[in-house]
Amino acid sequence: MVNNYPKNETEEEHNNMNAAKTMYLSKKGMKELKKTVARLERERTEVLTHLRELDKTDGHDERLARSEQLASLEVIDSDLADKKMTLDHAKLFPRKRDALKVAIGSVVDLLDTQGRIVRYRLVESIEANPSDGRISIKSPLGQKLLDKQLQDFVEWSAGVRTNRLQLVSIR
Repeated sequence: MVNNYPKNETEEEHNNMNAAKTMYLSKKGMKELKKTVARLERERTEVLTHLRELDKTDGHDERLARSEQLASLEVIDSDLADKKMTLDHAKLFPRKRDALKVAIGSVVDLLDTQGRIVRYRLVESIEANPSDGRISIKSPLGQKLLDKQLQDFVEWSAGVRTNRLQLVSIR
């Protein structure tokens, strides 16, 4: 059997590394990521077109503008490569999951000490937006919520203050 993995890497290690790169996104997160890639590709095309126009000139201001456009292209290419790599490793949340424990993709309702209910969806950090109800699984609250069950209490520190919430619903 031929080993197609890098030197000193077993099949198991190769599979574990690829599994670690998999990122689970919601439909909304996947859509936003695809929109970002499309926007960056359009921006890249615009910058390349502008650079071709600047190549036809040889004035000092045009050389300066060309340098700025090259720097802009470098930033766009870096962002685009990063987003495309993320998209290559992205999968949608599993449709069926155990609603008895909190996992990535779960929607949870939490009861605070004043009796208010807050709702969050646990997502990867790339699509986290707490004001939109999406918290990262890598955030302090997200880490504490993973694998919790109904009626469990979640406590985490935010500076000198300790927060305490009760898990009342998992979807």
